[in-house]
Amino acid sequence: MVVLIKIVQVIFALSILVLVHELGHFLFAKLFKTRVNKFYLFFNPKFSIMRAKKIEGKWRVKFFAKNLPIYEGNNKIDINTLPEDDWRRYPESTEYGIGWLPLGGYCSIAGMIDESMDKEAMKLPPQPYEFRTKPAWQRFFIMFGGVLFNFILAILLYGAIMNVWGEEYLRNEDAVYGVAVNDLSYEIGFRNGDKILNFDGVPTENFAMLQVDMVRSQAKEARVLRGNDTLTIKIDPLYIPAILNTPGMFDLAFPFVVGSIPEGSINAAAGLEVGDEFKAIDSTSMFLVQEVRQELLRNKESMVSATVSRSGELINVPLQVDSAGMIQVMLDTDLAKFFTITSKEYNLFTAIPAGCKKAWSNISNYIQELGLLFSPKTKAYKSVGSFIAIGKIFPGSWDWYRVWTLTAMLSIMLGVLNLLPIPALDGGHILFLLIEIITGRKPSDKVLEVAQMIGMILLLALMILAFGNDIRGLFT
Repeated sequence: MVVLIKIVQVIFALSILVLVHELGHFLFAKLFKTRVNKFYLFFNPKFSIMRAKKIEGKWRVKFFAKNLPIYEGNNKIDINTLPEDDWRRYPESTEYGIGWLPLGGYCSIAGMIDESMDKEAMKLPPQPYEFRTKPAWQRFFIMFGGVLFNFILAILLYGAIMNVWGEEYLRNEDAVYGVAVNDLSYEIGFRNGDKILNFDGVPTENFAMLQVDMVRSQAKEARVLRGNDTLTIKIDPLYIPAILNTPGMFDLAFPFVVGSIPEGSINAAAGLEVGDEFKAIDSTSMFLVQEVRQELLRNKESMVSATVSRSGELINVPLQVDSAGMIQVMLDTDLAKFFTITSKEYNLFTAIPAGCKKAWSNISNYIQELGLLFSPKTKAYKSVGSFIAIGKIFPGSWDWYRVWTLTAMLSIMLGVLNLLPIPALDGGHILFLLIEIITGRKPSDKVLEVAQMIGMILLLALMILAFGNDIRGLFT
């Protein structure tokens, strides 16, 4: 059931993103009186679930209709020989539809050199309604429209999220117990309880962004407060590939406080009470969850003496550790009891500016991440993922807050990726258009077709890399 929910969420989010992206191309094309042949949600090989077209002022709708050919052999069908009710007689009207293959969608614009172009039609004399005959500045806006609408969608989603749910986060300075480290962060030099002050002199406001900020800035050193001492930890650039692929380097450290004791626990009658806060195990001082867990793992199937604080008094409680290194009690994980959580509320008028700020911050951050991707020394290409990776980040239950937050994030990712100067992407078309605007010379259709083919090969290679990384991740 969890997998099904994740699949539905991925399809839901990507459908919105693609629909909005293609809508950007569509609206600018219509604005500049460019013919749009088809506008589809999902792909429709062989047939469509639904298709609609306005013919002579009336809307016509068909369900589960087969795709009709426009060629017989190598010859284009003469539309004047078709019956009056055949939609192919009215190419000037846009066909809207829903396909059956939920892998995105498309907007087919007449006279555009892309993966959906009609190569035979491109050999005919250019028509005034075609994309290729429009001024360069109009073609620029038609191509940039998709990216623009993705960014606008992200702004609106972030604004709506802040208006409905507000904003909650733990400031780094309020993480009073510091960080809990994993093996990698320990190897670099961090220790449980360290309070990270800054990376290369730049402080991080949001505790949850510590690892992200470290890798985005490719930090060379970190300043930490360890006890009463301020230390500098050097970060070897050789660690960057591992940092990119190792989540959880800086978990939140918090005290081991008993939240509940389940019936049937091996320590149900040991003398522990709800609210007891651990201070030591076998006389070794420790109070953080991560420290206590590590000590218990070292004492599997043994008895330990736990020193706990209860109503200001220290009490020793003998506890049995099971074969999994557990004492079978539930932790108190109500973070509001241990930390000051920063909360911000927004109304309709303050949410949109906040959404703009959030979107712009994420756009600039994602551009930085792409820089890492194309840097060979970081080996960030190993973290490139496909639909499988996208599915993993969605929750296993339907949570509107997380669904909309992830949709906004993916909208930014789609927008930024489409700006890459790869010919098969919007960014490739935009690059050629900027060259044309600056030089006044338009590349030939043949040059654009070759560039489109090269771009498709590059995208195919990227897809193979992404799926390869995901498949390897499933078995490692």
